[in-house]
Amino acid sequence: MRYKEAVKLSDVAFVRLTGVTHGIAQQMLDVLEAAEPVKQSELGGRPSPLTTGDKLMMMLEYWREYRTFFHIGASFGVSESTAHKHVSWAQKVLAGCRQFTLPGKKVLRQRDNGIEVIYIDATESPIERPKKNRN
Repeated sequence: MRYKEAVKLSDVAFVRLTGVTHGIAQQMLDVLEAAEPVKQSELGGRPSPLTTGDKLMMMLEYWREYRTFFHIGASFGVSESTAHKHVSWAQKVLAGCRQFTLPGKKVLRQRDNGIEVIYIDATESPIERPKKNRN
């Protein structure tokens, strides 16, 4: 779904579609739009037929649904490699801005941070089996 149609959805439907709220998506879009002219001046070439909002939607669909780049590209009318290029660029820009990072280990270890942590033991335990050489 293109960004222009997605922003018209209700708040609940938008979160169900993308995994983020309208406000967070707008913040992400602002960061990407600030980085778009830098990318264009460095790489040159033809401008992309997709808007920055569409590139954001591609990335959010990839994160939310883990769709293949072939399917994302088909939804937006671009090739698989172009979809990969746009999603990778958006991920790199958003990770580099440090505005959307999760709290680190030190914050999680503090007792009064308001975050409840549950540990699950998912380690493998050995199974007793007969030896191969034994009759």
